[in-house]
Amino acid sequence: MSSRDLILGRVRAALGDTPVPEVPRAYRPAGSRAADLEVLVDRLVDYKAVVHRTGDIASVVASLDPGRLVVPPGVDPSWLPPGAELVTDEHDADAVLTAATVAVAETGTIVLDGSPDQGRRVVSLLPDLHICVVRTDQVVAAVPDAIARLDPTRPLTWISGPSATSDIELNRVEGVHGPRRLHVVLADFTTP
Repeated sequence: MSSRDLILGRVRAALGDTPVPEVPRAYRPAGSRAADLEVLVDRLVDYKAVVHRTGDIASVVASLDPGRLVVPPGVDPSWLPPGAELVTDEHDADAVLTAATVAVAETGTIVLDGSPDQGRRVVSLLPDLHICVVRTDQVVAAVPDAIARLDPTRPLTWISGPSATSDIELNRVEGVHGPRRLHVVLADFTTP
């Protein structure tokens, strides 16, 4: 007998003849409402990320003075400022520039899936600064909408603000499990 069978047997014995109520499954379906960009921005700012709303990504990157920048191979070269110091090894990088797969307005979460413009998972975790470009058409209202767009066989990284923990005496410490600083470029490609 497996542990699962043992536990379920004990639950059944404890319940006896008591009817088990039906669990409602009327969850909010994907596509049930439109994404609100302002909600996404509010959540990201609340998580201490910095949001830039522009289509001029190279200017944002240049203004951040990223130092040694690691860039996944699929990133659009027009996002790079002239003279950017590019490195190929994330262990030697001060910053990383990636795209995103989807962003969830309701939770302020950005999801990377390891596509060529996002790179391997480690690329977004080691440098101190992560500059992440999210197109406005990639923003969805809620988690079910994001799940509907994701391929579950891909390596998914869910980012809700800069890395932080309050595990040590309830004091917030940033940069423990990933970048201390997160800059999100919300790009509609119509605003310079």
